[in-house]
Amino acid sequence: MTLPTPSAAASLEVTDEIGQIPDSSANPKGSESRSPGRLAWKRFKRDRTGVISAYIVIFFFAIAILAPLIAKLYGKDPYTTYASQRPELLDAFSYPAGPNGGISSDFWFGIEPQLGRDVFTFLLYGIRTSLGIAVAATLLTTFIGVVVGVTAGYLGGKTDYLVGRIIDILLSFPSTLFFIAFMPVVYGLFVAPDENIPTSLRAISLILVLSAFGWASIARLLRGQVLGLREREYIEAAKVTGASPRRIVFKELLPNLWTPIIIQSTLMLPAFVTAEAGLAFLGVGIIDPTPDWGVMIQRGAQFYTEDITFMLFPGLSMVIFVLAFNLLGDSVRDALDPKSKR
Repeated sequence: MTLPTPSAAASLEVTDEIGQIPDSSANPKGSESRSPGRLAWKRFKRDRTGVISAYIVIFFFAIAILAPLIAKLYGKDPYTTYASQRPELLDAFSYPAGPNGGISSDFWFGIEPQLGRDVFTFLLYGIRTSLGIAVAATLLTTFIGVVVGVTAGYLGGKTDYLVGRIIDILLSFPSTLFFIAFMPVVYGLFVAPDENIPTSLRAISLILVLSAFGWASIARLLRGQVLGLREREYIEAAKVTGASPRRIVFKELLPNLWTPIIIQSTLMLPAFVTAEAGLAFLGVGIIDPTPDWGVMIQRGAQFYTEDITFMLFPGLSMVIFVLAFNLLGDSVRDALDPKSKR
């Protein structure tokens, strides 16, 4: 139950000359312009850095979604070793024979040393793989963090104490080292040591492991928010009127938690992109020949002294995406902050 605000209560008492309540739809524009969502949107649109970052992020996601279509129009795929069909593409040392990594009208970003795969399509599918894993991990992490954080904060007592200790333990783990040590264990639970690990299993395992260690920070933040909100008058009033805990959580608490949830999610996704790429670089995540940002950087690190082109495109694109998404997260945070003045 939400108590009416003074302004809303006053408006109920105001009538026109014939005793009727004035039509609130007479001035819809004024009421909409004062809504928190519209105010946040106006603040965001005035932030040029945030708008540009949003366009860059949308561009990367569009590339990831349309990668198969772009590759089809381009006429190549990320798996074919074109050097085996056209040996003149590589020199005697298995490096691209053409200048700048073999960049030409046929191969826009050049070709890969040794194998001769097309870099452009490999990068398209690599972005698709990395963003897909990062988005799935972000959604699962956010869901777990919201459920655990809100539950712990609302129930309090022993539940809050137990969840708090679990969060402290998870945050104390050196996550990168644990990922390296734990990923082979996860694979071993489903695949025999002498069998190849399916790419789908690698992707699902990455999502689960990233989520298992990622929810603690957002759960701790929301737990603290709920501990403060549950003492507010409107929560007490809802309890007095007999509102169920479910209604209190979904109707009273969650609407006041969307801002920290959105902000944490926007900051979490680029962190998962770099974590996934780092695991692929170390050989415990996605591996060659599956296209992936980390796989491309790992392969490029083998040839950068002789041909930096193959490492340049994935490295530069990842830096641009992560930077843009972090700037977008900062802009979203400023736009949703009611104290922000732009």
